[in-house]
Amino acid sequence: MAEQLTGLAGDRALLGRTSTAERVADILRSRVAEGFFPPGARLSEDAIGGALGVSRNTLREAFRLLTHERLLVHELNRGVFVRVLTAEDVEDIYRVRALVECAVVRGLGEPPYALDGLAAAVTEGRLATHEDDWKALGTANIHFHRELVALAGSERTDELMRGVFAELRLAFHVVDHPRRLHEPYLARNRQILQALRAGDPREAERLLGTYLADSRERVVEAYRHRVGEDTAS
Repeated sequence: MAEQLTGLAGDRALLGRTSTAERVADILRSRVAEGFFPPGARLSEDAIGGALGVSRNTLREAFRLLTHERLLVHELNRGVFVRVLTAEDVEDIYRVRALVECAVVRGLGEPPYALDGLAAAVTEGRLATHEDDWKALGTANIHFHRELVALAGSERTDELMRGVFAELRLAFHVVDHPRRLHEPYLARNRQILQALRAGDPREAERLLGTYLADSRERVVEAYRHRVGEDTAS
C-alpha cells in the first residue's frame, strides 16, 4: 500500500496541471461557441498561451481535450486547427439535439419551471435583432437552448451539450445568410417560452421538435450547397 500511495503522490502535480488544462479548454470551447474561432482557423500556441498565461504543456493538453470533443484537429507538421464540419456531422448534431432537448422538456414534471435563463436569452436575441447583429443573434439562440437543457438540472447533460452547441456554432459559420437562418427562430424561441410559462410542456416539446427539424433542414441544405460550390471551384 505504501508503494501504491507513493505512486499516487507522484501524480499530485498532474492534478493541478489537468485542472488548469480543463479550465483552458472551457475558455477555448466557449470562444468557439461564441463564434470567435471560425472553422479552419489555426490556433497559435504562442499567441493563446501568452494571452492566457499558461505553459505550452497545459495548452497542448487543452487542445487534446478539445480534439477529443471533435472541436479541433491536429495536422502533422502544420499545427492545431478548428475543425471544419461535414453535412453528415451537422445531421448528427441535430440528431443529438432532438434526442436530448426534447427529452428534457418531456421530463420537466409539474410547473412552474425556472425560466429566467430562457427569458434572458430571448431578450438577448431581441436586442441583437434590433442592432442587426446576426452573429450575436446566433449566440443568443445557442444560449436559449443551453438554458433549456439546464432545466434538467443535470451536470452530465449540461457538459454533453456544451460540446454539441460549440460544434453547432461551427456549422453556423458556413451559412451565407445568418439573418435568414437565425431571425425566424427568435419568435419560435419565444413561443416555446410561452408554452412553458403556461405550464404546457407537451406543446413546448411539439414546438421544439418542429423547430429542430426545420433548423436541421436549413443548415444541412446550406452545407450541401457550400460543398457543391467548393467542388465546382
